[in-house]
Amino acid sequence: MSATISHTGLVLGRWTRASYRQPALIAFTLVQPAIWLLLFGQLFQGVVHIPGFGNSSYIAFLTPGIVMMTALMTSGWSGTSFIQDMERGVMDRMLASPVSRGGLMAGQLLSSASTTLIQTILVFAIGIAAGARYHGGIGGYLVTILASVLVGLSFGSLSNAVALLTRQQTALIGISQFVSLPLTFMSSIMIDPSVAPHWVNVAARFNPVDWATIAARQSLAANPDWSSVWRHLGYLVAFALVVGWLSTRAFRTYQRSV
Repeated sequence: MSATISHTGLVLGRWTRASYRQPALIAFTLVQPAIWLLLFGQLFQGVVHIPGFGNSSYIAFLTPGIVMMTALMTSGWSGTSFIQDMERGVMDRMLASPVSRGGLMAGQLLSSASTTLIQTILVFAIGIAAGARYHGGIGGYLVTILASVLVGLSFGSLSNAVALLTRQQTALIGISQFVSLPLTFMSSIMIDPSVAPHWVNVAARFNPVDWATIAARQSLAANPDWSSVWRHLGYLVAFALVVGWLSTRAFRTYQRSV
């Protein structure tokens, strides 16, 4: 365990330094969620007038959803780092070294999680500047950050696993889009479940992105339903652990195929 923790810290440092050397990428990952929030906030603000919509401020409703959407979309590209390492021969050298497989995966994911954290804070800052108000206090913000990080870790793990199994950039991009777009629109990110089609609500029950969105919105409410918050966070933690274990196992498949 101590070796895994040590290796995780070293891998985390490596990916963090690599990120700082790409200022254009940093700028894009920070600007993109701001564009989504302002664009969708203006485009769909009229939905609050639909009978049954449970929120009078669409920007306040949308902001937690954009936080989760950003975490999902950003983590979907996580595997590109592994593919670059494969193409340069770095991955083979890593796997031939004594580095822990868990540390190799966890370090890269934690680096991505730091980006998710910064994006979450930025989205909230823009949402509040645009008029969003929340009464859940600091606890609500912390739950939202936790939920977004869990989304990022979960789908970052899946992205890494796909990268290890396919070893192709185009395949990773195609699969990422195929998964992320349906998960976004079959959730309550942009629309209140009370006015969504029944089949969307049924699908959303099994959607980890919707679990995170529900936990965030409930925790930010004036009278949070904490049983719902902890239940959905529990689902997210379980999902993150399962996909994390599966993605680590994907290293073995990669090694057998090279």
